[in-house]
Amino acid sequence: MQAVWYTLNGEAKDVLQFGEMPTPQPQSGEVLVRLMTSGVNPSDVKSRRARPLSEPIIPHSDGAGVIESVGSDVSSSRIGERVWIWNGQWQRPHGTAAQFIALPAEQAVPLHKSVDFAQASCLGIPTLTAIQAVNLAGDLQNQTVLVTGAASAVGHYVTQLIKLAGGHVIGTVGTEERAVHAKKAGADEIIFYKTQSVSEKVLALTHGKGVETIIDLDFSGTIPLINEGCLSKHGQVIVYGSNTQKVNVTTRPMTYGSVQLKFFLVYDLKPMDRKNALDRMQHLLQTQQLIHSVGPRFGLNQVVLAHEMVESGKVIGNVVIDIS
Repeated sequence: MQAVWYTLNGEAKDVLQFGEMPTPQPQSGEVLVRLMTSGVNPSDVKSRRARPLSEPIIPHSDGAGVIESVGSDVSSSRIGERVWIWNGQWQRPHGTAAQFIALPAEQAVPLHKSVDFAQASCLGIPTLTAIQAVNLAGDLQNQTVLVTGAASAVGHYVTQLIKLAGGHVIGTVGTEERAVHAKKAGADEIIFYKTQSVSEKVLALTHGKGVETIIDLDFSGTIPLINEGCLSKHGQVIVYGSNTQKVNVTTRPMTYGSVQLKFFLVYDLKPMDRKNALDRMQHLLQTQQLIHSVGPRFGLNQVVLAHEMVESGKVIGNVVIDIS
């Protein structure tokens, strides 16, 4: 099969290789999926730069395609089924940047007919992260939520889900183009974090109260907002990322504000949380309630360009690899 892989950490142009690799075979409990698309996420870039290596790594966790064959203990009725994939490359060497992937049957989820393969490659990391974040936030009816990076791949879905839950969204963005993108997802107010004081704007928009919830892609950048009163008393911060590993926290504003911090990693959800997120996903797809944002698209032999596009931070929508 054709595939992309790396055996060294480093820059995309230096380490990513395109060529032929053996086609995997499904083992007991597994399915073999002929991939049509592969989604590229920031975590794929981070892994390429720093993941410990003991064998060639085929990158990317997200993708979609058709089940080609099945291993023992999997019904042959699944052959020919359209599916989307989650955790394709989590703690395993072979991801979705290839023509085929063999993986546990439960990680190949039936794909609703209303969703095409490009859209389906957005469902793994971006959409499941958004669903889990909103699930952790609880009842958001009539709540005001600050979504940092409202035009990011995750933030775009988070914004939609908050609106579906009856909440009010204040979103931070960097550019006018991203503001348009966030508003299309349902953001009620926009803050340009590069040129405006986020805390001042939040306090003005909430009449000095602050927001009840922050759903956050960069905890290191959100700590100052908590210190500056952006979060109301007994508020919560749902964290799914941070640009730095070490963060200095001033405990007094958090203690006196009774702030709740909830961190999670979408790759490592509890079984019940995973089930709830997948069930919620299927309902949203069946009822066609989500707007999917497919960004630039590349061929399998252009994965270097795709990674560089993600690294640029300028892309709007999910970068997708089309696999023939």
